[in-house]
Amino acid sequence: MIENGNGRATTIKLAEHRVFSDSFKPLYNQGMSLVEEAAEYLDGDGRAEAKHLSRAGAALYAAESMRLTTRLMQLASWLLLQRAANSGEMTRDQVAAEKSKVRLDTHSPQEQATGWADLPEKFQSLVIRSMRLQDLVRRMDEEIYGGTTVRNEDAEPLTGNPVFEQITLLKTAFGHR
Repeated sequence: MIENGNGRATTIKLAEHRVFSDSFKPLYNQGMSLVEEAAEYLDGDGRAEAKHLSRAGAALYAAESMRLTTRLMQLASWLLLQRAANSGEMTRDQVAAEKSKVRLDTHSPQEQATGWADLPEKFQSLVIRSMRLQDLVRRMDEEIYGGTTVRNEDAEPLTGNPVFEQITLLKTAFGHR
């Protein structure tokens, strides 16, 4: 807490300070690197490794791949919005309005799923790392913007095309309409 000049203490939100300062860059780089690493893996080694899985393993791999991709797209959208606010391209209010389209609740059954241990080690690592990053970003988001992130069971059903919504969100973050 710091004193704000009128004798009253003001709480400093560490997550807000991190997102709206130069210390955001490592988090942004970490998130975008993970997106790139996952894309390369899924298009390359992951595709080859998935061919050697059992039928159940291949089904789990396919489902987890979709969850992983969705999770990483949502994280990338959130990171791009924060970067736009950090660089002054968008106001915090604009970011808050746009980030309401971002879902930070893509879950994964991980170790509880039958066949999880049969999945390629690199793939498991990507899923686990993406979940950790999502948890960090969700906590930061809740601290900065207040409230709690909508959970799957409380969420309204998607009425539009989720891919189109993500493209629109990314265009907004980059200032293209």
